[in-house]
Amino acid sequence: MSVMKRLSMIFKSKANKALDKMEDPRETLDYSYQRQLELLQKVRRGVADVATSRKRVELQINGLEQQSRKLEDQGRKALSVGREDLAREALSRRSGLQGQIADLRVQHDNLQAEEEKLTTASQRLQAKVDSFRTKKETIKATYTAAEAQTRINEAFSGISEEMGDVGLAIQRAEDKTAQMQARAGAIDELLASGALDDYSGTRGDDIQTELDRMGGGMDVELELAKMKAELGQGPAPQSSIEQGQTQQAPQPQQQPHTQLPRQGDGV
Repeated sequence: MSVMKRLSMIFKSKANKALDKMEDPRETLDYSYQRQLELLQKVRRGVADVATSRKRVELQINGLEQQSRKLEDQGRKALSVGREDLAREALSRRSGLQGQIADLRVQHDNLQAEEEKLTTASQRLQAKVDSFRTKKETIKATYTAAEAQTRINEAFSGISEEMGDVGLAIQRAEDKTAQMQARAGAIDELLASGALDDYSGTRGDDIQTELDRMGGGMDVELELAKMKAELGQGPAPQSSIEQGQTQQAPQPQQQPHTQLPRQGDGV
């Protein structure tokens, strides 16, 4: 296969695919119905034209028959007054009209037959157009219902273009939200560790930070002692409040020692 033939085949296949994607069966059916209506209109116009021609021939025949009867009467009158020559001329003219009338009658019969044929064809075409219109509307309704059902199914399954765009938008929003949450958490950790300076004034001073750190360490030690007590490896821990009170309780002062008199000493 030559290069040109391959290019031609590729172009035709692409064009056919594009046309098939663009084609709407409902529009195609409406166009076909419109074409049939135009054809039916042409047939009806043809019937009207043939009927008009037939009517014109009938008028010509009627006119010639009137002239033929007139010539016959003139011939009779001329013969009655002894003018045989005039009577012969009138009959001769009448004979010529009779030939024309005969030809017009043949033409009239042909036009009438053609008119009847076109009328029958028009009636058949009218029935066909009516049947096609009913079938067209049925197919259009079925196609519309199938199209709506397909869109609903695509929406439920999420494979339609609209729902796909919505899904992508939701995914991007979720990714951005997760990224912002991660960034906020990282900044909080850096502020808490002192790696970043907090210029909002909400961060405590170094002493408060140290006290908070010590408090956290005491909580860990208290939890460790509690676990040891549960395992029987040490006494039950005291709470941090009790430990603080114990550390802050004042030591009892020693009373001065009074030496008792020994036996043998004088009082």
